[in-house]
Formats: sequence, structure tokens, C-alpha cells
Amino acid sequence: MLRGLKLALVGPLPPPSGGMANQTRQLGELLANEGAVVTIVQVNAPYPGKVVERVPVVRAVVRLFPYVVRLFRVMGTADIVHVMANSGWSWHLFAAPAIMVARWRGVPSVVNYRGGEAATFLAASHALVRFILRRSSALVVPSRYLHEVFSTHRIESDIVPNIIDLERFRPRTEPRSRNALHILVPRNLEPIYDVAAALHALQILRRTLPQVRMTVAGSGPEREQLERLASELGVADAVEFCGRVERDVMASLYRDADVVVNPSLVDNMPNSVLEALASGVPVVSTNVGGIPCIVRDGATALLVPPGAPAELAAAVRRVLEDATLAAELRQNGLRDVRQYAWSQVRDQWARVYEAALAGSRIAMETA
Repeated sequence: MLRGLKLALVGPLPPPSGGMANQTRQLGELLANEGAVVTIVQVNAPYPGKVVERVPVVRAVVRLFPYVVRLFRVMGTADIVHVMANSGWSWHLFAAPAIMVARWRGVPSVVNYRGGEAATFLAASHALVRFILRRSSALVVPSRYLHEVFSTHRIESDIVPNIIDLERFRPRTEPRSRNALHILVPRNLEPIYDVAAALHALQILRRTLPQVRMTVAGSGPEREQLERLASELGVADAVEFCGRVERDVMASLYRDADVVVNPSLVDNMPNSVLEALASGVPVVSTNVGGIPCIVRDGATALLVPPGAPAELAAAVRRVLEDATLAAELRQNGLRDVRQYAWSQVRDQWARVYEAALAGSRIAMETA
């Protein structure tokens, strides 16, 4: 069914690398490999000049006009539109226009909503979001958590999970050195991801495990603040802030890690957790949002409360010091993550597209 399908894929692309941008690029590549004719409408195209980039309102207007024009042109030849959607201004400036243009052009649209802050966003904007979604053909979310969030606002959705490239994200084959213990934190440097808690946990760990080091792979507005915190805590020499990296470099970082830490305060279905499982790395994460929907505490990951560095450090210590536990987490994670392979997810997307093309849209409201 995918072969020959003309699909307009609306979403962000790297750079910078990030969850939604990587999923957009990966989905486009995989659909094209299945024979679909994919045209990507990029929502984060470069700004025309540094001056425009510094002025929030101006840059939004400058980017929005050519974006809408491209939507009109691309949808003139598309069979179906796949819209990668997020919360907040991203919804209003990019997802909503794409849905409305598709409706005006008579093209069915599939809305793939992925925002971890959906609960807060919908609490304030559910009426407007519901109005826009009624103009689409399907709402698809990647997790049971988001499905339940939308259900509380009488909005129905289908679940199609994220896709993980199991060829790129794979376990290391060579033995691990126990001389240096490596913690990887693959999150952006924003308040909701609470990288500060990971730094406090590192300080606690180094009191008895001085060989522990940490790599923080992500970028964001809190970088300088977090670097200062690392110095204040006396762990600056053990932390590398490497910024956002491309997916092949990210895959190497996973294979070099002894444990992956996800300290976020808000989350949906982070690719970083799934990529860690696929790479055979034990995961320690906060028990927030959709995390319990994708990992099982004590079986595929260790879960701790958010904002609790001492408990985070204790869980990491268990993984680093208990080889049997670490091996069980690795093996269980490798088994569970297979459900996110393209071979498993492909037919789910094909069914969603087929239903949208046939006109049997997923109901946006329960009775």
C-alpha cells in the first residue's frame, strides 16, 4: 500500500538533532525505502540572517509565510499529509496551519502528536485543539500515556509507537573496561529535563566511586548555568558537555556507556530511553509521564521519583555495582525494544494511511 503513495511529511529536521527531528528524518527515509514518494515540508528551516533570528516575533512571521506557501504547493500533489505535532506555539504556528491547509486543499491529514507537555497544553487549549483536530483525518500518538491524556478531553487517538533503528543502535560487542564508569545523560539542557539532578547525583556517586564520569549529550539555554553548577559541585573535571550530536555519534556514546540516566520532570516517550535499550545499556529514569508505559521498573529499567538526586544516585550505584542486575536489565530491554523496529511499526502506519485515504477517519470525540 505504501508503494507509490505521495506523502507530504510536515515536521522539523536536524540540525539540531532532537527527538522529533530525528523521527521526522527517519520516518521519511523508511517510507521512501518502501516506495512512497515523500516530500518533507520543514518547519524549522534556517532563518534568513542572524538579525531575524534574534527577534522572536519577527522570526516567527518571516518563517511562517514561506512555510504556508510551501504547504499549499506540496499539498497540490500529495495523496496524504503526515503532520508531526507538538505542544505550545509549535502547535499554533506549524501543526494547525498544516491541518487547515490540507483541509482546504481536500487532502486527508494524519496528525502525529508527540508533545510530552500535552497535559498542560490541553488543559488550557483543548477547545481550540479539538476544533482543529476535527479538520483532520486521524490523530495518532506514540504512547498509551498520551492516548490517556487526550481521552480526558474527550479526544480519541490511535497509538503507533516511535521507531528505533536497531541496526544503528545496537549493543557493543567488545568487553567493557571497569577502570572508568561512564554515565550518559542524553537530554536537552532545558528546565523540564532537570540535568541539574543528574549532576547532583554524580557528586554523591563520586564520594565512593571517584572513577565515575558523565557525558551530557544535548544543547539548550541552561548550558552555562549547568556548567557553573558542575564547578560548584566539584565535578566539572568528570563531566563533558558535548552538545547535541548526530545519530551515528550518539550511537557510539550509548555503546560506550555503563548506564543511561533520564532525569526529566516531564516526558512522553523519549527516543533516548528506547535507543539506550536497543544499545544494551541499563537505564535509570524518573517515573514521570509516559516512561512507565515503555519500561518496566526492575525489569527493563530502574525508576525513581523526579527531583530526587539521592535516589537517582542510589539507583545508578545499584546498576554499576550489581553485574547480575545490569545484565538482566540489558537482556530484558533488548527483548522489549524489538517492538519499535520498523518491521513492526510499518504496517501500523500503512493501516492509518489506508483508513485516512478511504475516508474512515478516527473519531475525534467520544460520544
